Amino acid sequence: MAESLKADLLLYEKGIFKKAFENYGAIVAVFATGIVVRDIAPLLENKWADPAVVVVDSNLNFAIPLLGGHHGANEIARKLSELGAVPVLTTATEVHGKPSVEGIADRLGCKIFNKESTIAVNCALLDQEIEVLEVKGPRIVVVDEDVSVLVKSQQKTSEVKDNNKGKP
Repeated sequence: MAESLKADLLLYEKGIFKKAFENYGAIVAVFATGIVVRDIAPLLENKWADPAVVVVDSNLNFAIPLLGGHHGANEIARKLSELGAVPVLTTATEVHGKPSVEGIADRLGCKIFNKESTIAVNCALLDQEIEVLEVKGPRIVVVDEDVSVLVKSQQKTSEVKDNNKGKP
């Protein structure tokens, strides 16, 4: 599994989840869900700071995104399906085959400026098509609380430019 995900393998020891939370953006735990929940509960901050956590049973039957479904855990669970695990996705947008603000931001190489807006926008994405508008500056943009603002990442923009050097 570690080889397939190109991941480090950490063996269980007391405090391993604390170490993993401090050093990794995603964790795949081959444990019972209850053990993982109890061990990570004191470490939880918020959905934007916590790493993605996927729980996998020891027989590789199921891959359960426990935290960070929109922040990489769902994608890891899908990748584990290539090894035979059934991804158990529960994020509403994923279940209904709809995009999420986080997924759109990731695909566009953007950061979400007003993270609190994602709840309302993700709920709206379940029921309707939401237009993605690109506004080039300099501009001043005034938005309601239920509008997610995505800011292009300078790093991603530079990477795209570097990757396209010499290409039309």
